[in-house]
Amino acid sequence: MRKLSLLFALAALTALSACNTVRGLGQDLESVANAGDEVI
Repeated sequence: MRKLSLLFALAALTALSACNTVRGLGQDLESVANAGDEVI
């Protein structure tokens, strides 16, 4: 039971980390697009 709880906690942390990473990537892409618009 303890191993299952630990596994679940690790999976939840990984999912939350991935969500933040994807959000950060989206913000980076938006930043690059805005910079490109300013140059043009």
